[in-house]
Amino acid sequence: MLENIFAFPPNRDTLGATAYLIVENQANILVDCPAWDETNQVFLQDRGGVRLLLLTHRGAIGKVREIQEATGCDISIQEQEAYLLPGLRVTAFERELAAGEGTFAFWTPGHSPGSSCLYYPGSGGVLFSGRHLIPDRSGAPVPLRTAKTFHWPRQINSVQSIIDRFSPDNLQYICPAANTGFLRKKGAIDRAFEQLANLDLTACLSAQPLL
Repeated sequence: MLENIFAFPPNRDTLGATAYLIVENQANILVDCPAWDETNQVFLQDRGGVRLLLLTHRGAIGKVREIQEATGCDISIQEQEAYLLPGLRVTAFERELAAGEGTFAFWTPGHSPGSSCLYYPGSGGVLFSGRHLIPDRSGAPVPLRTAKTFHWPRQINSVQSIIDRFSPDNLQYICPAANTGFLRKKGAIDRAFEQLANLDLTACLSAQPLL
């Protein structure tokens, strides 16, 4: 999809979410859970396995136990949702977690209490946004309020924190976990920072939840 980044087909176990693999010198990072079938297992083995499985939110858990048992990977999730992984080897983080050279996860609450994003510095800067930011019908990144959204004002504040933290120089792409069909085979949201900076967050705040 991008250099060193692969997207998996939507996973029924995670309500059709898209997971990603960052291939990084035998220190591969799996972002959320793909379907745990033979095709994906062979794919991961052929690319050096998995060092870290980063879960962006509770809805991305899927077959996490089977993945850890098969690959020996570490699992990381924001601390408020770590209780959902009993009996597994988990590194929970509060606000931020270093995941490699220039790669880090950070807490972006709102969609769920422990929603987080992963930033990867390759390809001009890539943000793996889980369901915190997803494409709308035009392919632009937006926060989406649903009936299950944990805390909408916090989610809007988390979007603002991303805008404050990054710039056009270090955030080129967003890889979302949902609505990827709206990207029309582009694979990622491009001009990511520019599009985020153009969001009317005040208007977003008054949005009504979708069913």
